[in-house]
Amino acid sequence: MLDQILEFNKKFVENKGYEPYIASKFPDKEVVVVTCMDTRLVELLPKALDLRNGDVKMIKTAGAVISHPFGSAMRSILVSIYELGAKEVFVIGHHECGMGNINPSRMKEKMIDRGIKEDNIDILGFSGIDLDKWLTGFTDVYDSVKHSVSIIKNHPLIPNGIEVHGLVIDPHTGKLEVVHRDQKISE
Repeated sequence: MLDQILEFNKKFVENKGYEPYIASKFPDKEVVVVTCMDTRLVELLPKALDLRNGDVKMIKTAGAVISHPFGSAMRSILVSIYELGAKEVFVIGHHECGMGNINPSRMKEKMIDRGIKEDNIDILGFSGIDLDKWLTGFTDVYDSVKHSVSIIKNHPLIPNGIEVHGLVIDPHTGKLEVVHRDQKISE
């Protein structure tokens, strides 16, 4: 696959295929979107939200989950706000999400089947990492979105005036449902 991508890329650059996508690093709509890495959303989500290249900062995680207030997704949100001018955050989960079906025991079995030593898995527990908790998905997408919104809104480094909204998108039609609509807080 890499060779195919590199061959295509060479032609793309030679033919200046990038020109319609030229944009600033600053999001024109001053928005950061946290959404799922689901393949169905790659093109559907931007089209359903009328987004074009350069409009938003897009952060993708499994399940659109902010799993830790000081993890890389939260750091990306903070960079988007303080360094790149974002003023609103949209957390957009979706129906039929794979994170809703994650079974940590089954995933660990798959790891072992793929050559990961059981000792490597066990040592994480001895190091204080609860692998089962870390690998567990969610049972309700609405609750998951609300939880991620709450982590962002209550983060000690999020300034007043940043609106944080929660939505759920249908991965087939692109229809949006509002789970949480934030109200602007005066600075």
